[in-house]
Amino acid sequence: MYDQIGKYSRKLIADRSALPDRIAFAAQDDAVVAVGDAGLARLAVAVLQRLNCLALCAAAPALPFADFLLRRAEDHEHEIVPRDTETRTFLHDIPILRQSALGDDPAEAIAHVLGNRKGAIVEGIGIVASGALTVEQAFINWSSVFHSTFIKYLEDVLQDGFKLPGEAQAFAQFRTKWLARLTAAGLHFRSGPLRDKADILDEMARVGRYTVERGLVDSFFGNISYANGDLIYISQTASSLDELEGCIDPVPFENSSTVGITASSELVAHRRIFETTGCNAILHGHPRFAVVMSMLCEDRESCAITDCWKECPRVRILGGTPVVAGEIGAGGIAKNVPPVIGEPGRAIVYGHGVFTLGRDDFQEAFCALVDVENWCRDEYFRRFDERHGEPAPHRPTSK
Repeated sequence: MYDQIGKYSRKLIADRSALPDRIAFAAQDDAVVAVGDAGLARLAVAVLQRLNCLALCAAAPALPFADFLLRRAEDHEHEIVPRDTETRTFLHDIPILRQSALGDDPAEAIAHVLGNRKGAIVEGIGIVASGALTVEQAFINWSSVFHSTFIKYLEDVLQDGFKLPGEAQAFAQFRTKWLARLTAAGLHFRSGPLRDKADILDEMARVGRYTVERGLVDSFFGNISYANGDLIYISQTASSLDELEGCIDPVPFENSSTVGITASSELVAHRRIFETTGCNAILHGHPRFAVVMSMLCEDRESCAITDCWKECPRVRILGGTPVVAGEIGAGGIAKNVPPVIGEPGRAIVYGHGVFTLGRDDFQEAFCALVDVENWCRDEYFRRFDERHGEPAPHRPTSK
């Protein structure tokens, strides 16, 4: 248990999503185990003892976006509802707990909202998330809340500007200091086409790690695949892209085997992309600026469609990349992405993420993912500066 807690504490630090000295985990073993910041660890234990789950993570985000969302919310609002796919699929909404709601027993108040939600924003504490069966689930749910609040805040501040004291300064710090340069420089890719099974598995695991390390996906989300003859090698559902060793399934193209049961939920979409384009490599990440930009539509106010993420029939274009709607799994993504991705080699799914292709290997797919996110990042800040005044210094992106 201590090894698991140490592993996921290090991941939060490596992701730069949590403050290193403000992380705590609690977990049920033979006895309750608590590790990390002393105050947060005591709180995590007290909350965990009130819940029917195995683990809890309490940590202060490295960015103040979750706190800003809480403070920007109206007094009568008790949750925020980001529009991204991860929230819609896994979180539904994110409860917010103000200091005034914590009362004399903060652990009881937090446990109450976590009884039917996976994570919450707690004023003065940060993000608290539970794991029903594993420490990993607590980490995943914490990371999902961080991802969703990141996207929600960027949407809101682009639309409405700054509303709180300190917001402008924090946003400038985020823009100039926290954001890392996006580049494929210094990475090694095998040249394709790849034919040896061991080479394919090794390359997929390597590129999965690259995708996480460069901030193009949270480790638990996204997927990757390679077509070789009559087999599709694809990451398993619920696998982490930075830990794919032993988590890649060889699935027959004609779907004649039950091995596909454990494969990524996007298997159908991958298969149809391979069939439509003739490519060999597919990479799917959730880079945050691409997710934000995919949800900004100039026709939103006048359009009668309410569920844009699945019902919009349009193909919009962002920097030469088509944007389509579509449900995950065997839903709209498998229908809408294959027809548009072939020529540009990339496509964005509304509120969800980016699919990119490699004709023979993963270098082309990875560089395309970097290019899309760089363009979306630059376009976001261009629009922000246009709407809200003088631009802050901005570290240039690079390929």
